[in-house]
Amino acid sequence: MSDAGGPGHTPDTDWETHRPAVFGVAYRLLGSVADAEDVTQDVWLRASTADLSAVDDRRAWLVTVSARRSYDILKSARVRRESYVGPWLPEPLLTGPDSAVPVLVDDSVSSAMLLVMEELSPPERVAFVLHDVFEIPFGRIAEVLEVAAPAARQLASRARRRVAKADLSERSASNAERARLLAVFRAAYEAGDLAGLVKLLHPDVRYVTDGGGKAYAARKAIHGGERVAEVMVRVGRQWHPDRIDLVEVGGEPALMFHRGGQVYSVDTVQYSDGLIVAYRRVINPDKLAHLPAVTPGQAASSP
Repeated sequence: MSDAGGPGHTPDTDWETHRPAVFGVAYRLLGSVADAEDVTQDVWLRASTADLSAVDDRRAWLVTVSARRSYDILKSARVRRESYVGPWLPEPLLTGPDSAVPVLVDDSVSSAMLLVMEELSPPERVAFVLHDVFEIPFGRIAEVLEVAAPAARQLASRARRRVAKADLSERSASNAERARLLAVFRAAYEAGDLAGLVKLLHPDVRYVTDGGGKAYAARKAIHGGERVAEVMVRVGRQWHPDRIDLVEVGGEPALMFHRGGQVYSVDTVQYSDGLIVAYRRVINPDKLAHLPAVTPGQAASSP
């Protein structure tokens, strides 16, 4: 961001410092990398032409602008979700060594948490993300939502209770433990080892695929360890991947499937007591278009 507009404008270094927060609030609210990038660009354009000389906390100002723009999109997105073909899953966000740009990572960018927040109303989601994740005062949040500060506080509290009740399973498991389990799973998947997969899946595991009507995918979730394992073996034989990479998505280990020189699937998992209780596969090409191919040998690649 240029500083040519005068001392009141945010300089490049200031923008680069706060850009992860600007993008981060948009992604957490929208669950879409493409939409979050558009919001970030909009915020950059507004900040580059605004007089910020009277702004004491530029991070809070930028995050608030990002949230306000995201809130507008989120309200219309609720309508789009109703007509979405099949299950909706968040767009995979590469983090860690695979991230092209700095990303603020915590539990709130995991696929499990984003799906929980998807169940919140738009105002609840904004209040929760801004206050509990980005520590924005309720007075500023109230301005974004056009409500009184006590109402903003109540929205955040209600959202917090709903998030706390959600089953996010092994949030305390280390990424190293999850990566080891996922590596074992990958080996069984590549070998078409039905029994090996069943051992890794919880008896009540839930398998969700997001094709968005753009790729062949089940319209409803599949339940049960043996049933899910059978489906995975069959799909693995039918759509045999050229390579399966272990990557980091939303701060957690995930699998990226390559076929024909393209990324055709990104899979995230949720654990409980060392078993996979939820397996989520994004194959909608629109949600994978932003992903670069990860070559073997990168930090998050095959161990």
